[in-house]
Amino acid sequence: MTDTDKPTLGILLICLGVLAISVNDLLIKVLSGGYPLHQMVFVRSAIGLVFTFGFVMAEGGPRILRTERPWLHALRGGLVVFANLTFYAAVAVMPLGQATALFFVAPLFITLLSVPLLGERVGPWRLGAVVIGLLGVIIMQRPWADEQETARWVLMLPVVAALFYALMQVLTRRLGMTTRASAMAVYIQGTFLIVSMGFFVVAGDGRFAEGVENESLIFLLRPWVWPEPGDWIVFIGLGFCAGIVGYCLSAAYRMASAATIAPFEYIGLPMAMFWGWLMFDERPTTATWAGCALIVGAGLFVFLREQTRDAPSPGRRSRWGRR
Repeated sequence: MTDTDKPTLGILLICLGVLAISVNDLLIKVLSGGYPLHQMVFVRSAIGLVFTFGFVMAEGGPRILRTERPWLHALRGGLVVFANLTFYAAVAVMPLGQATALFFVAPLFITLLSVPLLGERVGPWRLGAVVIGLLGVIIMQRPWADEQETARWVLMLPVVAALFYALMQVLTRRLGMTTRASAMAVYIQGTFLIVSMGFFVVAGDGRFAEGVENESLIFLLRPWVWPEPGDWIVFIGLGFCAGIVGYCLSAAYRMASAATIAPFEYIGLPMAMFWGWLMFDERPTTATWAGCALIVGAGLFVFLREQTRDAPSPGRRSRWGRR
């Protein structure tokens, strides 16, 4: 088994990374009432870069940061920046669980994109499990409801974020054949730093937020302010989560196929609902619990199918060639 063919370890890493993402989302929502998104991204990335360099040293030192494909890494960084921008603009005004549920069209996008862009084969059992997980997301969104508390265009923001994120992770799989996970994480953090500094230069004084009433736009455009003493621990927590997320997600998609890894990102959904209930008194409905059960069940089924596929079975072959 090669360094890029470790599905079990990849699944464990994606679960750890998704846990860090859920904490990161919680902390950003906590801070969203007083700080602009680009300020949080700058502080988070600066601190996260320190943690990430620790992974770089463990995987071979600064020499692994050299790359022959800088433009592809820049494209990957740009995709994740746009994914963050659109998702957190929604999180600022939507329940955390609802925004996360909408974002979870991403695993379906990843699975489907891995076929034409990576040439991966997805068997009917795993594809069916992903479709069932998507059905759970649809149930939680209650499309049959006549009224929505959130504007339709805001509801689309997490879906747009999911598409950017899916493209980024498919590109991660391609770049991961020759680039260490810690190096890719450094490139991501560097991209966040550059973009957030650009936001500060252009809009850091808050002049574009004057007269704006939409809460999502205010979150993106309000001026930078010096953090309150009690908020520094939250910013440090964001940086720590950024380091964990950057490494774990890059390593997971480097070690296993996108179609295998993607469904396990669904575990972020019950995590988001838990944080929403604990911190913001957001109480899931019956439809939300039903959808969550389908999503988690689908992810566990994919894991069991992957374990069965990797188990040696001489003389026995699936009708489809890949179960």
